[in-house]
Amino acid sequence: MDPLIILFGFGVGVLVGLTGMGGGSLMTPLLILVFGVKPITAIGTDLAYAAVTKTVGGFKHFRQHTVDLRLSTWMAIGSVPAAIGGVYVLDVLERAHGAAFDSLLLTFLAGALLFTGVAVLARALFLPKLVKLERHSMSPHRRHKVAALVVGVFVGFVLGATSAGSGALIAVALILVFRLVPTRVVGTDVFHAAILLWAAAAAHLVAGNIDYALAGTILIGSVPGVWIGSHWSVRIPTATLRTGLAIVLIGSGLGLLSKAGAEIPPALLAGVPVTLGVVILSQQLLRRWRPPVVQPER
Repeated sequence: MDPLIILFGFGVGVLVGLTGMGGGSLMTPLLILVFGVKPITAIGTDLAYAAVTKTVGGFKHFRQHTVDLRLSTWMAIGSVPAAIGGVYVLDVLERAHGAAFDSLLLTFLAGALLFTGVAVLARALFLPKLVKLERHSMSPHRRHKVAALVVGVFVGFVLGATSAGSGALIAVALILVFRLVPTRVVGTDVFHAAILLWAAAAAHLVAGNIDYALAGTILIGSVPGVWIGSHWSVRIPTATLRTGLAIVLIGSGLGLLSKAGAEIPPALLAGVPVTLGVVILSQQLLRRWRPPVVQPER
C-alpha cells in the first residue's frame, strides 16, 4: 500500500467532488508516469475506482439539489451503450494497430480541453457579465434532448476507450451548450459520470484490465476526498468555482497530452490540485478580510 497513491487519490477525489472533473484526465497519467502502471491497466483501474468515487460524490450532490436529473438521464441514454462500445473498439484497435490511433485522439482532445479551459478562465476573469446568460436547468425543447444524446454518445465512447472525459468533456458541454450555472455543472457532471463509469468499468472488468489492489488503495484517499469536495462545492463563491473549473480543464488537457506521449512533467500535473487550492483559499481570505460595505445615511 503506497501512501503516495492514497495522497494522490485524496487530491483527485477533492477535485472530482469540487469541480466534477480531474478523475480520468489526471489519475490515469499519474499512474502511468509516476507509478509505472501499464496503460491499459491504468485505464481499467482508473474507471473502476472512479465509479465508486463519483457514486459517493453523485449521491452527495443529489442530496444538495445540484443535479439536473432530466439532462443527466438524456446524456446517459447515449453514453452508457457508447462506453461499452468504446471498450470493445479499444480492444480491437490494441490488437490491430497498437496505440497510434489512441494517441492521435488524445492529442485532439487535449487541444480542445486546453482551448476551452483558457476560454472559461478568460470568461471568469474578464467577462463576468455573461453570467446573466446562465441557467439552472436544461430547457425541455427537443433540440436540447438531441444535443444531450449526442454529447452522451461522444463522451461515452471516448471514456470507454481512454478513461478520460467523464468529467472534463461533459463539463465543456454543460458550460458551452447548455449554459448551466457552475454549481449545476459540477453536480450534473458528477451524477451522470457515476452512471457512465459503472458501465465502462464493467466492460473493462470483463476484459481483465483492472488491478483490484491498486483500485482499493486509491479509494482509501479518493472517497473522503470526493465527499469533502462535494461539501465545499455549494459553499464556494460562483466566481471562484468558475475559475476552478477552468484550472481543472487546463490540467485535464495537460493530462491528456501526457497520455498521448507529450513530455509533461509529473510535477506539473500534480500541481493542478495545488493551484486550485491556492485560488480557493485566496478567494476565501479575501472575502473574510474585505471590509463590509457601509450604506450611506438617508
